[in-house]
Amino acid sequence: MTTGQDYPTIVALSSANGRAGVAVLRVSGPQVRFVLETISGVIPNPRHAVLRHLRHPVSREVIDSALVLFFPGPASFTGEDVAEFHIHGSRAVMAALLSALTSLPGLRLAEAGEFTRRAFEAGKLDLAAVEGLADLIDSETEWQRRQALRQMDGALGHAAALWRDQLIGAMSLLEAEIDFSDEGDVSGELLDNAIAAVEQVLASLRDALGSFRMGERVREGFVVVLAGPPNAGKSSLLNALARRDVAIVSPQPGTTRDMIEVRLDLAGFPVTLIDTAGLCESVDPIEAEGVRRANALAEKADLVLRLRAVDSLPDRRAVEPQDLMVATKCDLPGQVRVGELALSVQSGVGLDALLRSISERLGALTNPEPALLTRERQRVAVTDAVAALQRAAASGHGQVELLAEDVRIAVRALERLVGRIDVEDVLDRLFSGFCIGK
Repeated sequence: MTTGQDYPTIVALSSANGRAGVAVLRVSGPQVRFVLETISGVIPNPRHAVLRHLRHPVSREVIDSALVLFFPGPASFTGEDVAEFHIHGSRAVMAALLSALTSLPGLRLAEAGEFTRRAFEAGKLDLAAVEGLADLIDSETEWQRRQALRQMDGALGHAAALWRDQLIGAMSLLEAEIDFSDEGDVSGELLDNAIAAVEQVLASLRDALGSFRMGERVREGFVVVLAGPPNAGKSSLLNALARRDVAIVSPQPGTTRDMIEVRLDLAGFPVTLIDTAGLCESVDPIEAEGVRRANALAEKADLVLRLRAVDSLPDRRAVEPQDLMVATKCDLPGQVRVGELALSVQSGVGLDALLRSISERLGALTNPEPALLTRERQRVAVTDAVAALQRAAASGHGQVELLAEDVRIAVRALERLVGRIDVEDVLDRLFSGFCIGK
């Protein structure tokens, strides 16, 4: 990608495509002032919206009446001059204005994520904040929104900067120990202070790693598995929670032989709800494979709803910590046992109580504050830093040169975390997933 003054001016629709009341077109680059004067006849005062007729640069025909805004660089999202046109959201108006803008010299349509990439390269966002922005755009639930917003606001970047500064301070002490250890005015406390700083950062990094599973789960979704014998009402419950007919429901046992997945927002938590094959002994190889997959999923799930019809025998399996026992079809004759939630999908009895229990169980897996680490790339970078600092702390008063090198490796891992070094492949993959106008 070009840099600095060689950047072309780019334009794209930044709001959702399709018919709408209002659409927003964004322009960024060195030609923005020329674009404003040519299309709207005025360069508005910074960050003040003005109503103007937008005209075609050649025919001078009016395209639309729109709000026009100007954000001069470097105090803009991309760090460049930026203009926004808030137009009426018909496809005809959008197409006409995009055609007019791209007919101007030096303007072209933006590529996916190009506005955000320019913001990153201008130092407006670090890599962790860019990932947070991508997650915020994709967020579907309240927990995902909170976590992504914290990332976008720079929580991880600020923490990484603090860790890095502490380690650079330790490195300066180690360098002094190496260079001036034979001089009387250099205290032997230098090494002790450096190791103390290393141990402090190491403890903080371990805490961050401890929250990774929760951060990943909030971002990708908690896995909740419906398990139980055939005809326990798993598919009926899946349909009730999804509020639509996802799975086939039949009085005949064994209707579900493979996994059926549905993504849901349950009390603000992102959940992948999975209906599985009925757990039973079977000589049918297809049904047996379905049972095997169901057991494997249950072992890895965040929560397992163990369903049993009230008129059936209790499950002989040992109750695991992730199990929530549910007695279904409670409107039929039968017994609800201690520890079971009574539920009837047919009448709706117990459904609200089940949702509250699911929310409580998933809430217990989360922390009050959103996690710092939410992506595998982030986990790997922090794990590398932890490994290096563990070696440094374990070396104690060994060879100072090796200790300093381990601290330097940790610093480089933290620089990868926020995108200071070695991130081109990550950037290409990340920005390609953005929408065109972002």
